[in-house]
Amino acid sequence: MEISGIFTALVIGLIIGALGRLVLPGRQQIGFWLTLLIGVVAALLGTFVAAIFGVAKTAGIDWIELGLQVAFAAGGVAIADGVRGGRDRRAIDR
Repeated sequence: MEISGIFTALVIGLIIGALGRLVLPGRQQIGFWLTLLIGVVAALLGTFVAAIFGVAKTAGIDWIELGLQVAFAAGGVAIADGVRGGRDRRAIDR
């Protein structure tokens, strides 16, 4: 993978991760780097699932693929917030 491909993956991952956070209500207790990581993984998973269903290569914007990526990102953010936020919330309750 070239540098431009890595940079593109990071930018797309950040956008997908941010969209995943926007879909969820409330404030998430996860940082920038975890959002970026979740976004990159969600983008890869969404593309993989879209390719399996045969909707990855359509004319124009691949809305179904984008929807899958954002859904995976929202799920990843929710899980990460539950794991990280759960520890923080229990410490505050004591």
